[in-house]
Amino acid sequence: MDIHEYQAKEILARFGVPVPRGGLAYSPEQAGYRARELGGSAWVVKAQVHSGGRGAAGGVKLCRSEAEVQEFASTLFGKQLVTKQTDANGKGVYRLWVEAASDIAREIYLGFVLDRKSERIMIVASGHGGMEIEDLAEEDPDSLVRMTIDPAVGLCPFQARELAFKLGLDGGQVAQMVTILTACYRAYRDLDAMMVEINPLVVTGTGDLVALDAKMSFDTNALFRQQQVAELRDRSQEDPRESTAGDHGLSYVGLDGDIGCIINGAGLAMATMDMIKLAGGEPANFLDIGGGASPERVVRAFRTVLTDGGVSVILVNIFAGINRCDWVAEGVVQAYREVGLTIPVVVRLAGTNVEEGNRIIAESGLPLITADTLADAAAKAVAARPRQAA
Repeated sequence: MDIHEYQAKEILARFGVPVPRGGLAYSPEQAGYRARELGGSAWVVKAQVHSGGRGAAGGVKLCRSEAEVQEFASTLFGKQLVTKQTDANGKGVYRLWVEAASDIAREIYLGFVLDRKSERIMIVASGHGGMEIEDLAEEDPDSLVRMTIDPAVGLCPFQARELAFKLGLDGGQVAQMVTILTACYRAYRDLDAMMVEINPLVVTGTGDLVALDAKMSFDTNALFRQQQVAELRDRSQEDPRESTAGDHGLSYVGLDGDIGCIINGAGLAMATMDMIKLAGGEPANFLDIGGGASPERVVRAFRTVLTDGGVSVILVNIFAGINRCDWVAEGVVQAYREVGLTIPVVVRLAGTNVEEGNRIIAESGLPLITADTLADAAAKAVAARPRQAA
């Protein structure tokens, strides 16, 4: 789960990371008031969306008067901001963050991520901040400093000092960096985060380190024990299909193809999508109905897939272990009748109670297309697409 910049800053500030003074606005008038409240002669107005690249997309601006703040805010509210990290529809802008402008002498990149290879938290840092980490890795890989943290002892002060020296910091800046690194690590660990990123972490004209921008994402599976984090969820920034599926316990990710997938197990789902591609088609989604899927759960899965208007065929691929093929078959038949399906449905069942499942499908009297193998199912799904989608 992602959160907004201002929310990430509020969290990191509680752990001891210095951030600029700012205020949240829900209207152009409120944005102007926030600038007046902060004082000074310059303010940065930032669209609050779950996406990087806001500046290049016109979502961030340095303003030098209250009138300019309010005018820029009026152009942002309600706008669909399209960045290089969003799809063509962009993300809706419904909140702005107005903060006092900072005197920037230098920018640093700082990120905490989960390194799956070492199974540890890794710090990734660079003396060149303000750029996306992907761009840094491509354009200046030697600038990246990596350091893993032993979970048994946590981030040690000597590690933080070593990282600060590698980034070219000196004097009091080293002590500040140790504080910031320790705070970020504690926030990551204590809140079940998946990523903590400060980009840029700036050195001001007075030599202070300040988190000018911040991004955090969290392990969705751990939200049950992180209520204060779960409350920060902003559904307006989520794909409504994925949000609705998650509410029903379904794992769904929308894609660009036209073959809707209803599958049990993440590995089987990925293999199915690969097989669809190999057969010349394009999957419309990743959907894992999970174990113990009841007929009602299968019906919900069909309804979720059909929220994508571009779906022209549905492929159901079940390898039942915990699941039962007869339950899934009952769900397929029930969904076909309740939803009033008019598009082809390909069903491949294997595993527990497969004979009973196939019998239910065969005796339903519905024009369901059956398949014996995954390759056969993918080929039949591709062949069943309307001619204009093929």
